[in-house]
Amino acid sequence: MNQPSPASRPARPTISDVARVAGVSKATVSRFFNHRERLLSPDIAARVEAAIGELGYVPSPMAQALSHGRSRLIGLIVADITNPFSVAVLRGAEKACKDAGYLVMLFNIGNEAGREREAIDALAGYQVDGFILNTLGRGAGVVEAIATHGKPAVLVDRRHDGLEADFVSIDNRGAMAEVCSHLIDGGWRELLYVTEPQQGVSTRRERTAAFRDCVAAHAPATPRVHGEVFEMAESGDEALRDALRALRKRARAPRRAAVVAGNSVVTLRVAQAVRQLGWEFGEELGFIGFDEPEWASLVGRGLSTLAQPTDDLGRAAAACLIERMQGLEGPARERLLPGTLVVRGSSAP
Repeated sequence: MNQPSPASRPARPTISDVARVAGVSKATVSRFFNHRERLLSPDIAARVEAAIGELGYVPSPMAQALSHGRSRLIGLIVADITNPFSVAVLRGAEKACKDAGYLVMLFNIGNEAGREREAIDALAGYQVDGFILNTLGRGAGVVEAIATHGKPAVLVDRRHDGLEADFVSIDNRGAMAEVCSHLIDGGWRELLYVTEPQQGVSTRRERTAAFRDCVAAHAPATPRVHGEVFEMAESGDEALRDALRALRKRARAPRRAAVVAGNSVVTLRVAQAVRQLGWEFGEELGFIGFDEPEWASLVGRGLSTLAQPTDDLGRAAAACLIERMQGLEGPARERLLPGTLVVRGSSAP
C-alpha cells in the first residue's frame, strides 16, 4: 500500500483552524480550553466544541501548561546513569513525580563536572518547574545557574558547596557506625576502608571521616582495633591488591582483617582483587560494602552490605521539590534516611 508523502499528508489542525471553523477568535477557543466557559455563551461554547470534534484537534499539553506558568516537568540531573544507585534513585523520584502529576526529564552528565551547568541550562530551556540534582557536586557555575533560572532545586546524596538547597541522603555517619560496630563486635580488628577518589565528592568525604571516627571511638575499649583508608585509583588494581596483602600481613590471629567498601563500584573491584589473590570472603578477609548490588548474595558465602533506601531517597527528593514548587519557603532542609545492614557470610563472626 502506497503511503502518502509528507507533503500530501493533512496538516495537524491548529487552534486557528478551530477558531475558523467555529467562526470565533483564537482567544475564544483559548478560553474554552482553559475551562472558562462561563465567559462564553452556550451557543459559542457549543460551536467551539463541535469544531474541535470535526477537526480532531488535540491541544498541546506543553502549551497549555505554559499558559498557566507551569510545565509539569521536573529536571533530573545525574552524574552517571550507569551507576545502579543513581538508577534506583531515579525510579523512586519518577514514581513520586508521576503520582503528583509531573513528568521527569533526565540529563546524564557522564561524570563530567563541566557539564553540570550545561545540563541545568538545557533543562531550563524546556521550562522545567524544578531540579533534582544527583551530580558530582563540584561543577563550576551551578550555583549561578540555579539562581539565574529561579527554579527550586533539591540535592540527592551529594552536597554542592555554596548551593542553599534541600538535601536528601542516607545518614552516612549512622550507617558507618553500624557497619564498624558489626565488624568489631564480630571479632574483626584490622579494618581497611576502600573508597573512590574523595576530591569534591561530599558523600565519599563524609563516609571516610565517619570511618576514622568510628575506629577511634572503639579503640579505647578495644585497644587492638586499627583502621586505615585506601583511596582507590581510577584504573589499575595492582595497588589495591598490594593494600589487601598489607592488610592481611598486619592481621595476626585473633586479629582478623576486614574491608569496608565505599559503594558498589568499589565492592566489585575488591571482589575481583580478592578472587585474583585466591582468597575467600569470610575466611582470609571479612567484608561489608555500601550499596546492595543484585549479585551480592552470589559471591562466596554472600557479601554483607549496607543497603541504601534508594526508592525512599528518590521519593523524598521529589516530595521536597514539589513542596518548594508549591510555594514552601524557609531555610534549606536536610533529610537523612537510615540504611539497612544486610548480614551475610562475608562478615560472619
